[in-house]
Amino acid sequence: MEITVNHVNLFYEVVGTGAPLVMIHGNGESHEIFHEAAELLSSRFTCYLLDSRGHGQSQQVPEFHYADMAEDVYRFIQALELKNVTYYGFSDGGIIGLLLASAHPGLLDRMIISGANTRPDAVSKPLALVFRVLNFLHRNPLFELMLREPHISAEQLRSIETPTLVLAGSRDLVAEEDTRFIAENIPNAALKILPGEGHASYIVHKTKVAELILEFCPQET
Repeated sequence: MEITVNHVNLFYEVVGTGAPLVMIHGNGESHEIFHEAAELLSSRFTCYLLDSRGHGQSQQVPEFHYADMAEDVYRFIQALELKNVTYYGFSDGGIIGLLLASAHPGLLDRMIISGANTRPDAVSKPLALVFRVLNFLHRNPLFELMLREPHISAEQLRSIETPTLVLAGSRDLVAEEDTRFIAENIPNAALKILPGEGHASYIVHKTKVAELILEFCPQET
């Protein structure tokens, strides 16, 4: 399916029935990484698997800003008139979730983020160096996005009213210090560091993240 928000055509897939769960992938990926998780979640949630602008089957754009991508998700939720929304974001999707919940208090019922960072230098230095070299050799606006953004303050995190689960692997590419900074500054946030997991090992084409989402979102009676 396609929808136009902020003058950009976004592609999304809908899986399952139940309360709405919006799922946003990481940099350079597409909604397809969530197919396995969505299948497990489909009996509890209507999963909206959205391709961010410039990703997957969504419209390409010349440059990227996390604030624009967060506003895309806000307009998407409003356009589909979704209520009682649970949000899940991985990596860049997690950054988008933090900005979304900060800018639009009360929009989300619950939020789960994995491997998000609040500043560019919280990402593994060797990885950042690789991106700098690749971007020097061949300009890539997605690499440039990660090298210059985000810049999320403690004040922004403290403004988030949504009950939030902050996830990261013990071997994540994001510094654990920054993950803890996120969890410590969001009111009503819970933190879970997953032993032995990397940045994407429990998420991309995996069901473990779905189990964590279900654990955080107990079924209403």
